[in-house]
Amino acid sequence: MSMAIRIHQTGGADVLKWEDRDVGSPAPGEVKIRHAAVGLNFIDVYMRTGLYPVTDFPFTLGMEGSGVVEAVGDGVDGFSVGERVAYPMNPGAYAEERVVPAARVVKIPDGISDNEAAAMMLKGMTAQYLLRRTYRVQPGDNILLYAAAGGVGLILSQWAKHLGATVIGCVGSEEKGALAKANGCDHTILYRDENVAERVRDLTNGEGVAVAYDSIGKATLESSLDSLKPFGTFVTFGNASGPITDFNPGVLAAKGSLYLTRPTLATHTATRDLLEDSANELFDVVSGGHVKINIGQTYALSDTAKAHEDLEGRRTTGSTVLLP
Repeated sequence: MSMAIRIHQTGGADVLKWEDRDVGSPAPGEVKIRHAAVGLNFIDVYMRTGLYPVTDFPFTLGMEGSGVVEAVGDGVDGFSVGERVAYPMNPGAYAEERVVPAARVVKIPDGISDNEAAAMMLKGMTAQYLLRRTYRVQPGDNILLYAAAGGVGLILSQWAKHLGATVIGCVGSEEKGALAKANGCDHTILYRDENVAERVRDLTNGEGVAVAYDSIGKATLESSLDSLKPFGTFVTFGNASGPITDFNPGVLAAKGSLYLTRPTLATHTATRDLLEDSANELFDVVSGGHVKINIGQTYALSDTAKAHEDLEGRRTTGSTVLLP
């Protein structure tokens, strides 16, 4: 038997239960992993609350983790028992052990720790597709980023700075602003206290930004659109304040022939080639010292409910790692 965090219904953090479960052996095409670390992400909260539907109970949350291969199923090539591996976007990570399709797993390079790998796979690969695929950031671009002191934000800011962009980061406090500036942000905006679009115009000499990366959702839609220059791109990739609904696309025309997109990491890692390309580019910028993975806090896996409460209460910075 092995321990895992499971839910039997959607709801608040109190629905997260620490329970025994039987993991079993890997089926053909799968590997069994003993986790060394598990990443915490807002998508876990969305699934726990039912914003992203979950119907198969009991359900084990968690989308990314790192660990060691304990067993290999029939037909698996390229992985051996004892190798360090990690993965993104595979529900079921809140567990001491689990089985995962081998096609969704990548090897962890030397020089990257288990904790770093668990903290960077989903968040770092999100930064990769945002910067390199959704809107390909160019030297000299002004970009706007919400939650700049969060897990994705700290990675994206450093990476964008490495690419030659000027990064304007929205944060919730002076302390988070200092952290964002230490990780690539050229300017920070206290989005609860300041008019974001006005500050963006001031910082860009009235021009606006080429792209707004917005993980907040409903509450920041207008400020994001108003911060863009003509032909700018609004990228909504999260719903921390609730989903955007009843949107009138005519607004995009009125504000300067803007582009709007709602990408997901699932799409950008849907094939083995996409997964490997994203992981390799991420590993390269981290191994090269261009991006450092900031782990702001760790929790015991058994204390996942507390981790969820702190994440939802904006009491975390950087990435959060759960330790089995």
